[in-house]
Amino acid sequence: MKVMHVLSSRIYSGAEKVVCQIIRAFRDTDIEMVYCSPYSENVEGMLAEQGVTYLSIDSLTPANLKAVIREQKPDLIHAHDMRASFVSALCCGKLPLVSHIHNNAYDARGLSLKSIGYLIAGFKAKHIFWVSNSSYQGYVFHKLFEKKSSVLYNIIDTRQIFEKLAQDGNSYDFDVIYVGRLTYQKDPQRLMRVCALLKERKPDLKVAIVGAGELEEETRAVRDSLGLQENVQFLGFQSNPIKMVHDSKAMALTSRWEGTPMCALEAMALGTPVVSTPSDGMKDLIDSGVNGYLCQEDGDLAAALWKLATDSDHRQALSENAMKKFSEINDVSGYYNTIEACYR
Repeated sequence: MKVMHVLSSRIYSGAEKVVCQIIRAFRDTDIEMVYCSPYSENVEGMLAEQGVTYLSIDSLTPANLKAVIREQKPDLIHAHDMRASFVSALCCGKLPLVSHIHNNAYDARGLSLKSIGYLIAGFKAKHIFWVSNSSYQGYVFHKLFEKKSSVLYNIIDTRQIFEKLAQDGNSYDFDVIYVGRLTYQKDPQRLMRVCALLKERKPDLKVAIVGAGELEEETRAVRDSLGLQENVQFLGFQSNPIKMVHDSKAMALTSRWEGTPMCALEAMALGTPVVSTPSDGMKDLIDSGVNGYLCQEDGDLAAALWKLATDSDHRQALSENAMKKFSEINDVSGYYNTIEACYR
């Protein structure tokens, strides 16, 4: 069997990590897998490092995707997120289509071009995986696809995480780390405002921003306007930020919505407490005050980060609880058995 994973992104972040985990997990089976997306140098490098076959296209259009399908002759299309699923539905013909939704799309909660367009993919798909119950419930037409839908929470390949940890011999002393795209969904400007409140309590604050995106310039401007130039470092895309996460006192997320963020799972696996807005899938990961914090207000986010940055005993307690929670929810065998059963 040959499975072609289709993505619409040019980045290497959460959903892209999920796809590579799936491909690696099935490497020694009779299921061959390839990765198809618009070209990106970062994606090309990350996939080459993992030995993943990369089928790059100029852009995700029906014409481009049809050409790849004709050339590759897959037995099944596994499309990731709504746009990739929509384009795949237009191209797959009689090929089985599996749709995989990785977040609670803010612009698909009501009537919109995205929510209406995804109806085509939903009706065409043989099965739909949703990354959290909130992502399923959040899609305005979800009841139409109840019988072909299931929730599949993200998992982490801990072996790879600790291999990457061992590859970085540096030490880091960040109080707070953010890992992710700098986009509207993630609201990085709000994170800068939280950091400004945190600096009032901790003038020597050190924050790392790992990632890039269309809001980077604007977020830098907000940082500068708040006088955080000496406190907040923008490190751009990092192929291996695992040691940075491990060494940081806390991870911060100020997202407007989420699925089940891979960066949060990685932090929990490493024992780094997560402080987040109470967005969708984060509610399934964090027991506030026990293994991390869920806070609605900026002041509360800053207070939680300050406590973790300055109280080592409290940080250690939440660290241990985060690792315990991660071990309880990271059902690796169940995850891959579910995917294989769907394929078969």
